[in-house]
Amino acid sequence: QFQLFPKKITTKQINKMKLATIALLVSGVSAFGTSKKAAPVAASVNGWTPDASAFAYGLPGSLDPVPEFDPFNFLESASLDKVKQYREAELQHGRVAMLAAIGILVTEEPIEFHPLFESYNKDIGPAIRHLDEVRAASPFFFEILALVIGALEFNRAIVGWNNPKEAMDLVLREEYFPGDIGFDPLGLKPEDPSEFMELHTKELQNGRVAMIGVAGMVAQELVNGKEIFVNLGVAQDRFDPSLLPVQF
Repeated sequence: QFQLFPKKITTKQINKMKLATIALLVSGVSAFGTSKKAAPVAASVNGWTPDASAFAYGLPGSLDPVPEFDPFNFLESASLDKVKQYREAELQHGRVAMLAAIGILVTEEPIEFHPLFESYNKDIGPAIRHLDEVRAASPFFFEILALVIGALEFNRAIVGWNNPKEAMDLVLREEYFPGDIGFDPLGLKPEDPSEFMELHTKELQNGRVAMIGVAGMVAQELVNGKEIFVNLGVAQDRFDPSLLPVQF
């Protein structure tokens, strides 16, 4: 006659059954728990190695007197790729703002240099009105500008962006440092990593100041329609009707 259980179970068999039961319970609990995978170690780029425990993964730009400035908590749960995208956008906007600040000041009084139209004999107004004159005097400029911007952005995409068909989860290349597209005609990029980080921080800070400054200049010119140096009293508005001699 077949018996499911033996008549007598030894102590050794009981211990084996206990161990098997504990193993099953532990495996069952771990199946419902959260398993943490080790974060992939990214390679060092320009002397920067991403650090998940540091602010913005250790990217430069956090300076006194307001270190780790992130009032809207954009970086709180951002991935490394998202943080690099934020820094890329900040750098590009800062570079455009620096060029815009120079363009505004150079094309207004007292310098008034503009290669696309004559400004010394026309009352065109502040820099925010100059694009209207460019369209009238040099209409081809905007088409050329669009082609130049398109070529620059296409080159930036080739250097720093992943092919969407090959890497859907990462927008930027792992070996790409935000903003470093290889454009250095004057050879200013230092080879020493610490010097590179210092130069990168200077560019970042100047870009931040330029973004705020350009926004302020545009707002001021929209308010009273006066050029920057004219508004500061440094230059004279040659087309101000109140400065014309009064004849009786």
